[in-house]
Amino acid sequence: MAQKPVQFTLNGEDKAAFASDGQNLLDMLRRGVGDLSPKYGCGQGACGACTVLIDGEPCLSCLTLAETVDGKDVATTSGLSSGSGIHPLQDAFMRNFAAQCGYCTPGMLMAAKALLDRNPQPSRDDVVEAISGNLCRCTGYEPIINAVLEASRSGASQPNG
Repeated sequence: MAQKPVQFTLNGEDKAAFASDGQNLLDMLRRGVGDLSPKYGCGQGACGACTVLIDGEPCLSCLTLAETVDGKDVATTSGLSSGSGIHPLQDAFMRNFAAQCGYCTPGMLMAAKALLDRNPQPSRDDVVEAISGNLCRCTGYEPIINAVLEASRSGASQPNG
């Protein structure tokens, strides 16, 4: 099986890895560079647990070929916090009880981050649309929607904050 070198930025740090033919980004992130924050959910692009941002756009890492991120910027929930502080989205998720089992949380956070980066003051409908590709079996979605709206009021679209 052929290996292709892939150089990319992960959460602000330069990374290099080898991608096998057909290897998905989720596998390369988890096994190749050790970022365990994107979760394996369905492996078919239906649940959103593996959502990451590629050049600021939410993408399902289980359906994205690893080699396609060569030269690109990849962001995961591991890069949301800075230093000892957490990102306003993470804080809002905690305060609104938006993470019960927590399995969907990384994907939800990244989908919400992409929304707030492009629309700092979203409507409820904007939030619903932004997280529509992410399944949650625990919260009923209302706490997640409320958390994203709260985070938008606290400046979650600001870099590292």
